[in-house]
Amino acid sequence: MNFDLNLKPMRLNDPFKRTKKQKKREVLSRSKEKGKMGETAIALQYGLGGYEVERTPRGKDFTVRKRDLLTGRVTQTKYIEVKTGRAKLSKLQEKTKKKKKGSYKVERVSTIYDNF
Repeated sequence: MNFDLNLKPMRLNDPFKRTKKQKKREVLSRSKEKGKMGETAIALQYGLGGYEVERTPRGKDFTVRKRDLLTGRVTQTKYIEVKTGRAKLSKLQEKTKKKKKGSYKVERVSTIYDNF
């Protein structure tokens, strides 16, 4: 007698199993959170350093200005892009960096999530 048993191990549904789409969503969510934390930290750092911090819409995260205390005139302007982890500049950010030359600064921030 020849028995051909094609038995597969029985799998129980894993309640913690996630789909690829769910994993991507979680990674994206974590990345956004890291970015927001980094931006908040840099805005606070420049604010405490005596700069006016203004959120800007395109090509950079912030415009920071240092004013003369007596006259109120702007003495220094910097354009700040905040990056966390191994994030790279986008094409628009690279273009803005070339256009603004020395006044464009990329701030690299390490967050508690970078080790995970």
